[in-house]
Amino acid sequence: MGKNPEELFLKAKRLFKARQFKKSGKMYHAAGTQFLQKEDYLKAKSSFLNGLNAFIETQKYNSVLEMLRLAGEASLLHEDYLAANQIYKDSIEYITKLKKAEDKNENYILFSVLSYLCLFVNGRQEEGLDYLKRIQKKVDTAYFKESTLIRLVTDLTIALRDKNQEYLNKVKALIINLTFKSSEISLLKKVILLVQSQLLLDTKVLLDKKEYITIELVNLIINFDTSSLLKEFKNSFYGFEINSFELSKITFELSDNLSLNKKPNFPIEIDIGKNNPLEFVLKPHFQLDKPFIGPIHITCVINNNLSFVYGISAIDINLTSPLPTLEISLKNLRPPLIGQSFPLQILIQNKSEGEALDVKIEVEFPELLKVMRGTIEKQIYSLRKNEEMNWELNVKPIEPGDYIIKVKVNFKDPDHNDIEELKEFPFSIKL
Repeated sequence: MGKNPEELFLKAKRLFKARQFKKSGKMYHAAGTQFLQKEDYLKAKSSFLNGLNAFIETQKYNSVLEMLRLAGEASLLHEDYLAANQIYKDSIEYITKLKKAEDKNENYILFSVLSYLCLFVNGRQEEGLDYLKRIQKKVDTAYFKESTLIRLVTDLTIALRDKNQEYLNKVKALIINLTFKSSEISLLKKVILLVQSQLLLDTKVLLDKKEYITIELVNLIINFDTSSLLKEFKNSFYGFEINSFELSKITFELSDNLSLNKKPNFPIEIDIGKNNPLEFVLKPHFQLDKPFIGPIHITCVINNNLSFVYGISAIDINLTSPLPTLEISLKNLRPPLIGQSFPLQILIQNKSEGEALDVKIEVEFPELLKVMRGTIEKQIYSLRKNEEMNWELNVKPIEPGDYIIKVKVNFKDPDHNDIEELKEFPFSIKL
């Protein structure tokens, strides 16, 4: 056919309207193939998707699936992996219409694995695995277990889960046995690159101190070392150049008493072949048993369209509360006279950084200083930073002399450790 693809497309459209579906389907196929050769991938995709409607009319479902696969190929070449994924998923309803059980098994696995690979390069491989598990119910059990494509997915999963290079090498060795189109092989190699990158990346999480109190900021550095990636990114096996590597976002799972106070601006362009330190500041809010930082998930993007989420395991942080201290003072509100009561103020202040809990106060007077009114014992639930409490007693001196008034305070720190303080106050009564 010497006509250009635009003319072929229009002719196929006319044939479809004339209900010459067989000829229309072939014409759409020819148009799509020529659009692919011209690298006009959107028009190629449109041609194949229009063509499948013609084959649906003639109930040629093997041809319908081939048109869907070609439309998926056009999307792969256009690097629109999510569009390709949707096309592969759409194929499932037509696979059910195939007559031979073997054809059904083969196509269920083929299209679901292609969908999995498309989701993988978008950092959504777990979603792809879930989809495969749903499709597995439609496939003969023995056929599924023996499938080369299922073995490929299994090896990819183990390589990534266990950081096992041997299983990734098995995937590379399987390529020669696959009946994939060139665009599908390229897709698989991109998945291999993403797995290989995660195996080669080296990260370390560093804290600036071994122990913190809850009023201190936590300085955290993630050393994102790409030294081992430089050579791999130049590997001709992948068949394309790697021009950029960036971090698009990061998420922290934190215990309830921690929050992220400061982080770098994202996206971050990574200097490939070097260590890239990422600095963060965390803020503690209160004491908690077994505080933790992580897991940490970093979304990495290669060439602006290949994504993976790199996980860093959780680390523990040694966090303690600042110890509270209480200041006690006594104040005469009127000069004391023998035989006359006078008001005495007792003041308890928390000027420390820690909270005092379950505070119990007991005041002990000598026998010749009689408490006429008020209580010598007080108890409050807590005394926070910069809080204070005071109360008054009416005291009557019986005889002149030098006396000692004792104030005993018991309380707990935020970790519920008992603290006891005893303060003595000299008190002179003169004639």
